[in-house]
Amino acid sequence: MDIRILDYFLTVAREESISKAAQTLHMTQPPLSRALMELEEEIGKQLLIRGSRKITLTEDGLLLRKRAAEIIALVKKTEEELTAPDSADLQGDIYIGCGETDAMRLIARTATKLRKQYPGIKYHLSSGNAEDLHDKLEKGLFDFAVLIEASDIKNYDYIRIPAVDVWGLLMQKNHPLAERSEIHPEDLWDLPLLTSRQAASNNEFSGWLKKDFDQLNIVGTYNLVYNASLMVAEGFACALTLDGLVDTGSGSSLCFRPLSPRKTASMHMVWKKYQRFTKASQRFLDQIQHDFALLDA
Repeated sequence: MDIRILDYFLTVAREESISKAAQTLHMTQPPLSRALMELEEEIGKQLLIRGSRKITLTEDGLLLRKRAAEIIALVKKTEEELTAPDSADLQGDIYIGCGETDAMRLIARTATKLRKQYPGIKYHLSSGNAEDLHDKLEKGLFDFAVLIEASDIKNYDYIRIPAVDVWGLLMQKNHPLAERSEIHPEDLWDLPLLTSRQAASNNEFSGWLKKDFDQLNIVGTYNLVYNASLMVAEGFACALTLDGLVDTGSGSSLCFRPLSPRKTASMHMVWKKYQRFTKASQRFLDQIQHDFALLDA
């Protein structure tokens, strides 16, 4: 499967038009159409539905779009690694997948310090849930991933981030529970709740709740908390989340109250075992290990 043809396919999928894609690719329509037909013949599946007004993707086309984007991103990342200049002026790209956590501040501090010494290093951050991060780390699209409450870090090399996040309840400031300084298990038993998909699937609150997590009134789940906070602001529900991720200052309509007994989340920065790092990634890891060791001292 030719990388060039995959790029053609992605362009057509994005533009939803052979003619527009041909203009974007600076080529004529006939060779582009022929290349796409040959791709479908090679795979043995229809990928495109050629409508009168626009082109849409079949289910197989949707799958190929996802995989093709990953393949091209990995090729680009590999090219960057192989063509990085071998000089004292260290340069390169570092790809980090991140769960939502305030502990990213510690990684940001190290990156800021390192950028002053090596301004040629660029950092590419991608937020996602644990499943997304594991998947892209395994495929080589990330150099590192920051995982919250990782249950399978034994499959990776890792360093513990010297910080913990605190679980609590995000709610409107005029909510009855906002008068409390802490939230107890029984406060949540009948409360309409939004929760992260990871927390819902792992049932990690069962011990703290004194009942099964699926017995709660879960009215929705979220991947990233920002959009969930908009639902909370509109009065849809309260959200179980970590502290420090949503603005709850004087200008906000929201507030956060920690759980009691206190429930915290540990974090790790992980990477694939036997990973062969670029010089930039290795320098970044060395600095992270040094800085975190000082914080632990």
